[in-house]
Amino acid sequence: MTTPVAIIGGRGYAGATFLDLLHGHPKLELALASSSSRWGQTLESVAPEWKGSSRTFETLEPGQVGEVDAGVWILALPNGLSDPWVQALNRAHPDAVIVDLGADYRFDSEWFYGLPELTRQSRGEARLISNPGCYATGAQLALAPVAESLQGLPVLFAVSGYSGAGRTPSPRNDPERLAQNLIPYSLTGHLHEREVGHHLGREVRFSPHVAQFFRGISITVAAEFADPVEPSDLLDRFAAAFDGEPLVGVQAEVPEIREVRETPHTLIGGFQVDARDPRRAHWVVVLDNLLKGAASQALQNVNLALGLDETLGVLP
Repeated sequence: MTTPVAIIGGRGYAGATFLDLLHGHPKLELALASSSSRWGQTLESVAPEWKGSSRTFETLEPGQVGEVDAGVWILALPNGLSDPWVQALNRAHPDAVIVDLGADYRFDSEWFYGLPELTRQSRGEARLISNPGCYATGAQLALAPVAESLQGLPVLFAVSGYSGAGRTPSPRNDPERLAQNLIPYSLTGHLHEREVGHHLGREVRFSPHVAQFFRGISITVAAEFADPVEPSDLLDRFAAAFDGEPLVGVQAEVPEIREVRETPHTLIGGFQVDARDPRRAHWVVVLDNLLKGAASQALQNVNLALGLDETLGVLP
C-alpha cells in the first residue's frame, strides 16, 4: 500500500529534487505536482528521474485541495506563501501530513521542527512539520554537540552554490556575475541566523556567501570554548554525538563539498585548535543544500510521520 503525495510548488529546485526522490520511493506515489508557471509541462522538464513519463504539472488553488486525494502535502513555495494552503488543507484534510519547505513555521511552536538527528525524539505524532533551512541544518549539526561548552558567539562563515538563490533571476544566481567571483549577502539579520539561534538556544553570528558552483554548502565554524580543548577531543565528542546516524559523518580531515554533492549526507570535520589559545577552535561542515538542506530531509520527515524507515528512498 502506498501513500499519495501532493507537491505544491514543484518547479523550484527543492520541489523538483523532492519529485526525483519520490519517483523511486516504494511506499509513496505522486498524486499531483502543482506549478502555475509550468502548467502543462512535463515533470521531466525539471525532474530528470521522470524521463519518459507523461505526467505533467497541474494548476491548483488552495480552495481546490479537497479535490485531491493525498495523505502527504509538500509545500515548496517561496517564504510567506504557505498560510492559505495550510488553512485550506487543515479544513479539507485534517489528518494529512504537511511538510513546509519554506520558513513560515520554523518559529511556530504548533509545528514540529524537523531536523531528525536533533529533534526526532520529540516529534510525537506531529503532522505539521517545518523543514529546516539549508544553512540552518548544517550550522545546527555543526554546533549541537558542543553548544553547552561554548562561550561567546560562534561565528559561521558559509558559502553556498547558486542553486540556493532559487530559479528567479538575481545577481546571486547570475552565472556572469558569479564567474570568478564570491558574493557576500545579508551580512546582518539573515533569517537562518535567527533560526539557528532560536532552535539551538544560543545566538550565533552568520555570514553567507554565494559562489559560482551550482549546489552544496560549506560552513567554517570559529568558536571559543570555556575550557581548553584538543582536536582529538572534539573529534571524539562529535563522533559520539552522531554515532549510529547514517546521514552524518565525522572525520579528522577537512570535509569538502565534492564529498557530499548529490548525496543526502552531512560531513563534519577538520577540527583545529589555535596553538596561541587552546580555547579557540575551528571546524567545517558540508552538505548538499538541495538534499540534506531541503528535499531529502523533507523525505526523512515524511518517512518518520508515516512510521516508515527514516532513510527509505533517501539512501540507495
